[in-house]
Amino acid sequence: MLLHKGKKINIAVFASGGGSNAREIIKYFKDSEKVNVCLILTNNPAAGVIKIAKESGIPCTVFSRENFRDGEKISGILSCFKSDFIILAGFLWMVPGYLLTQYKDRIINIHPSLLPRFGGKGMYGHFVHEAVKKSGESVTGMTIHVVNEKYDEGKIIFQAKCNINPEMSADEIASEVLKLEHKYYPQIIDKYIAEFTRKL
Repeated sequence: MLLHKGKKINIAVFASGGGSNAREIIKYFKDSEKVNVCLILTNNPAAGVIKIAKESGIPCTVFSRENFRDGEKISGILSCFKSDFIILAGFLWMVPGYLLTQYKDRIINIHPSLLPRFGGKGMYGHFVHEAVKKSGESVTGMTIHVVNEKYDEGKIIFQAKCNINPEMSADEIASEVLKLEHKYYPQIIDKYIAEFTRKL
């Protein structure tokens, strides 16, 4: 899949849950002259992100694990919408090899810890924040990284930190980290895309 200079860049957002990061991304790029959120995809038919897509007037597709693994349907949909980049916003499945090949260095993920701390399979959402609390860490944060064939091990693009204390619950830690995610994820996506396309 080729990027073409001079046209608006299309991004497809994959999400599995409530979609608060997807909402912030949609809001950020709403009036952009360079980047367009063309599609929302989810593996969860009950995901809150479906409502966000509908309210935003953005097409949304729900897919099964079988669809995701064989690739024909997902690749076809992404191609139909001329998607140039894939953004993971609370998407919980491992990205299959065919997408990593088709979108080499063009799949970005956000993780709610300072990787490589508290990353890897099974480390997502509240599991991360509970592990951070249990560890007694005084600082946590979030990481934005390029996606590769292993959970949370792709090249780090950006990290932001926040201070925490032993009295904070896992939910309170999560709330502080989410503030960082909402603040930085859309603008770092914008910056990464601009730098990537400038090199073409």
